[in-house]
Amino acid sequence: MAISKLAICLACIMALAMAGHAVAQNSPDDYVNAHNSARSQVGVDPVKWNDTVAAYAEDYANQRANDCQLIHSNGPYGENLFWGSGTGFSGVDAVNSWVFEKQDYDHDNNSCAEGKVCGHYTQVVWSSSKDIGCARLLCNNNAGTFIICSYYLAGNVNGQSPY
Repeated sequence: MAISKLAICLACIMALAMAGHAVAQNSPDDYVNAHNSARSQVGVDPVKWNDTVAAYAEDYANQRANDCQLIHSNGPYGENLFWGSGTGFSGVDAVNSWVFEKQDYDHDNNSCAEGKVCGHYTQVVWSSSKDIGCARLLCNNNAGTFIICSYYLAGNVNGQSPY
């Protein structure tokens, strides 16, 4: 009986620990820290969370809830979008996927490798982007996870280097 209670307690502790981890991966600090980790690697000043920019991101994410298509808002901010087919994707997963594009970015030529995409990465490290706001939602009808980060000032200005 005591072993059974111990097993239940351990299961509850593990479930709570895992739930805390999932939530922690989506907090404003998690988004900011993931961005700032990439920015520090190239000597760019850190970004900070901006509630106004975050409200914009949240509003746009809600507009995409029914289809979760990766369609840019064409709004006043820079923007990175992410979609994953499951429900377990976190904001940190999204930022990491954008930063993964670093391998395809040639800073000396300010260009992406042929046939590759690296504009998400360059937006993450864009030196004049100082404020971010991000949002995550589970798409309707179990259609995956949609994540958006918005950036003020917008990056990826044609002809300019991110740093």
